[in-house]
Amino acid sequence: MFPIHRPRRLRSTPQLRRMVRETSVTASDLIYPLFAVPGEGVANEVKSMPGVYQLSVDKIVEEAKQVYDLGIPSIILFGIPESKDTEATGAWHDCGMIQKATTAIKEAVPDLVVIADTCLCEYTSHGHCGYLEMGDLTGRVLNDPTLELLKKTAISQVQAGADIIAPSGMMDGFVQAIRSGLDEAGFPDIPILSYAAKYASSYYGPFRDAADGAPQFGDRATYQMDPGNSREALKEVALDVAEGADMIMVKPALAYMDIIWQVKQATNLPVAAYNVSGEYAMVKAAAGNGWLNEERVVMETLTSFKRAGADLILTYHAKDAVRWLK
Repeated sequence: MFPIHRPRRLRSTPQLRRMVRETSVTASDLIYPLFAVPGEGVANEVKSMPGVYQLSVDKIVEEAKQVYDLGIPSIILFGIPESKDTEATGAWHDCGMIQKATTAIKEAVPDLVVIADTCLCEYTSHGHCGYLEMGDLTGRVLNDPTLELLKKTAISQVQAGADIIAPSGMMDGFVQAIRSGLDEAGFPDIPILSYAAKYASSYYGPFRDAADGAPQFGDRATYQMDPGNSREALKEVALDVAEGADMIMVKPALAYMDIIWQVKQATNLPVAAYNVSGEYAMVKAAAGNGWLNEERVVMETLTSFKRAGADLILTYHAKDAVRWLK
C-alpha cells in the first residue's frame, strides 16, 4: 500500500514553497505604460492613479532609463496632444507625442522595446476612436475610413522608432489594414500586438484621466465588446490571428481571467493581459487606507494573470513589482 501523500510537506518553509511553485512572475513578463504630454520638465501626477504621471519627453526619457535599469524589457506609450481635431492629426503626425517620445527614448535606451498604442481617442475632439457620422451623437464610428487613419498612424509610429504596434480601437479589419500598410511601407518585420478582446469596461475610468481621452458624448459600446460575452472574444481573436496579429491582448484582466484562459487555449500566439487603471486604482486606494497589504495583493494578482495563461502583463505596478521581486 502506498503511503498517504501529504501536500503540506512541501509547504513547510519559504524555500520549499519557492522550489515547487508552479507559476512565477519575472521582470521579463512585464510591460510598463507611460503617458507623453507636451512641454518640458512636466510631471503631472494622475490624481486617480497615485504614482502614475503624465510626462514631457525629457521626463519620459528619464523614466524609460529607470524602467530599463530595473530589468523591465518594454514600455507601451500613450500620447496626449496639444490640440485635438476630428482628423486625429496628433495621432499620425510626424511631430505627434508618441512619435517624439519614441524617437527620444530609442536614442537614449535603444534596447528598450517601445510599443506604440495605435488608437485615435486621445487625439479626436469628440474622444471617440475614429471618424464619426456627421451629426451622430451616439458614438457610432465609421469603420472603414478609420482604418485609413490607423494605417497612417502605425506607419508614422514605426518611422519614429516603435518596435511593436498595438492597435486598440476595436475596428473591424484593423489588423489587416495595419499589416498591409506596414508591409507596403517597408516594415514587414514589425509585430502587431492586437487588443483583440477589449471590453467596454467600467474599469477604464482613471485611464481617461491619464490620457485625457473620455468620449464627449455616448460611449464606446458600439465598438468595444459587451462584458457578458466570451464566445465573441474567441471570434475576435480568430479574426485578428487570421489577419496577421503576432500577439493577442485581453483587456481588462482582473474580471476577465476566464477570457485569458480561453484565449490561451485557442491560440499558440503570446497572450498579453492589461491590468488596467481601475484595477490599479482600487489596490492603491485600499492600500492607502491600510485595508490590505499592497505588495502581497499586487504579486498575487499578477501571478493569477500568469496562471490564467498570460505570457505578458501590462501593468502600472511594474516598477514596484520588480523591486519586490528582488
